[in-house]
Amino acid sequence: MAEANAKKGGLLVISGFSGVGKGTVIRRLMEEFPEYAFSVSATTRKPRPGETHGTDYFFIDPETFDRWVEEGKFLEYARFFDKAYGTLAEHVEDLRNQGKTVILDVEVEGACNIMKSCPDAVSVYIIPPSAGELHSRLKKRATESEAQIRGRMEKAVREADIIPQYHHIVVNDEVQDTAEEIHQLAQGTGKTRLPRRKAMRLARQIQKDLARILEQ
Repeated sequence: MAEANAKKGGLLVISGFSGVGKGTVIRRLMEEFPEYAFSVSATTRKPRPGETHGTDYFFIDPETFDRWVEEGKFLEYARFFDKAYGTLAEHVEDLRNQGKTVILDVEVEGACNIMKSCPDAVSVYIIPPSAGELHSRLKKRATESEAQIRGRMEKAVREADIIPQYHHIVVNDEVQDTAEEIHQLAQGTGKTRLPRRKAMRLARQIQKDLARILEQ
């Protein structure tokens, strides 16, 4: 018989600039620490190479997504260009009731909604070491057109103004170090390697540099 009063798991909200390496960091985090579970989001975008339905995302059509919004199935949802993403409330609750700390990989709009509705959530925003590194990572993915890359960079410039709402700001310079840092933050046992004031200064510099790259 399962323990009736098992401790409920936590919520770890992770956001970051497009191309910053969130997915890689999350995979390392889950490989290293078994207490985490990944909240599989629903999305209307097409799968990228190597992604599978039910593991990376629930890939659904726009009509189904809109119906689920009407039925109130999402803890949060957001739209980005012609794509939509949503976190299924029942999926997250089931995982938390199993004692797992649930990782939510969400856009800033959804993250802010979760932080308001779930005050116990720990929120982390991941930034790159520099604007040039972010631009390079986006190009290396080779899954998007120049127009899409530009759109993601423009989005990053806008998101820099929202970063202060997150509990922690983490620089993804090396995946293993970043994963361990986020784990300690989620457990309440550590600090960010880069102090918050310096991290905010770096984020502002990246914002300015991205804007400069976009002008060229």
